[in-house]
Amino acid sequence: MDEKGTLIRRIGIRDAVFIGLGSMIGAGVFVAFAPAARAAGAWLPAGLAIAAVVAYCNATSSARLAALYPASGGTYVYGRERLGEFWGHLAGWGFVVGKTASCAAMTLTVVTYAAPGLGQPWRSVFAVAVVAALTGLNYRGVQRSAFATRVIVSITLTILALAAAAMIFGGTMRSGSPGPLIAPGAGGVLEAAGLLFFAFAGYARIATLGEEVRDPARTIPRAVPIALGLTLVVYAVLAFVLLYQLGPDLLGRSPDPIAEGVERSSWSWLTPVVRVGAVLAALGSLLALVLGVSRTTLAMARDGHLPRFLAAVHPRFGVPHRAEMAVGVVVALLASTLDLRGAIGFSSFAVLAYYAVANASALTLPKGRVIPAFGLLGCAVLAFSLPAVSVLTGCGVLALGALGYAIRRQFASNVR
Repeated sequence: MDEKGTLIRRIGIRDAVFIGLGSMIGAGVFVAFAPAARAAGAWLPAGLAIAAVVAYCNATSSARLAALYPASGGTYVYGRERLGEFWGHLAGWGFVVGKTASCAAMTLTVVTYAAPGLGQPWRSVFAVAVVAALTGLNYRGVQRSAFATRVIVSITLTILALAAAAMIFGGTMRSGSPGPLIAPGAGGVLEAAGLLFFAFAGYARIATLGEEVRDPARTIPRAVPIALGLTLVVYAVLAFVLLYQLGPDLLGRSPDPIAEGVERSSWSWLTPVVRVGAVLAALGSLLALVLGVSRTTLAMARDGHLPRFLAAVHPRFGVPHRAEMAVGVVVALLASTLDLRGAIGFSSFAVLAYYAVANASALTLPKGRVIPAFGLLGCAVLAFSLPAVSVLTGCGVLALGALGYAIRRQFASNVR
């Protein structure tokens, strides 16, 4: 670390892949399948495929940009450098707000699966304790966080493999059919794709840690597609197995579809293990989410888009400790006071806006404009296919961020 507070490059390709996996698998497997099935029915795999294509375009654009700008902040940095300060600010604002909501949702997932019968005020106390523990882990340094993520992802993937085996070899398979292939309409499939995009969004966590990745020009473009491809394989297997085991209607109504699918199989003894796996997956996702949000907060604070005191890097641990503490406090407050079941839609809208800026930034590069153009169009379509409440809330939050930028610019102009 130098006198300017530059972060230390410690993360190799293996840890980068596991950080991406931890961000995606924890969020998607245990959260997004049920609402997506309500929207698309038996056409859930079609929504998954669309989400994966858009995610691939975004991943490709992000990887190219991260190789050119290997600094903390991800699309905040790319938008600022390629499109101008306002677009960088808007991307960073959307990321921080949307992912903070995701952090709170993951915290509530941990509480729900770990202590389903716990009432207030102990539920709030538990949520605060979870956030405090993970914030403390991140505070001690990214190496420890990367190791913990690697362990959690390995355990989660093992449990998911066992759950899939239980439903394949011990399940009823509901007459061997996922249900009648009645088209829900393009809107239903696109809404499902937008909700499932929430489950893929973690791949860019690698890019937001660009200042801490060794040899970023080589590591990031390799780690992103590996993490995305492995996650898609896991999601596709589980989507088909869940449709066959539960059917689209029951899948759409189930608060815990993987656990319910296992419970309805002859391997029902595995159900408690699956519930433990859900807790670990949510913890892994939360760990990586807080890591990424704090780095974007650091980058925005360095440039004055957020309070500058958040830009400090700890002299011993080499982490943006003030940004991490601030993110932890906000997440704990949200998780202890709000019901965030609708946060998936809002988070998806904000993150799709974030990646729209990434694709627009990649369009300014001299070569390879087809993929970012398709990614930009895909982000716009999926964002406005989400439920109306999510779209209106997301537009309002982005407008608030734009207003904050205008006020800041006006104040700076008056000072001069």
